[in-house]
Amino acid sequence: MPKNERAKVTIRCNVCGERFTLRGRRNPEGKVETGFKQCLCNNDRHFMVTEES
Repeated sequence: MPKNERAKVTIRCNVCGERFTLRGRRNPEGKVETGFKQCLCNNDRHFMVTEES
């Protein structure tokens, strides 16, 4: 996938289990940036991020 293509990711909170499905863009290092900051339970660190095809 080219760097500027959009990617669909699922973010799962490891604290409360809430799931978020977002779209983001790849940065030059290859990570997907979605702008996601924190979960509804105020968790801002412990997430599992998986990219969907």
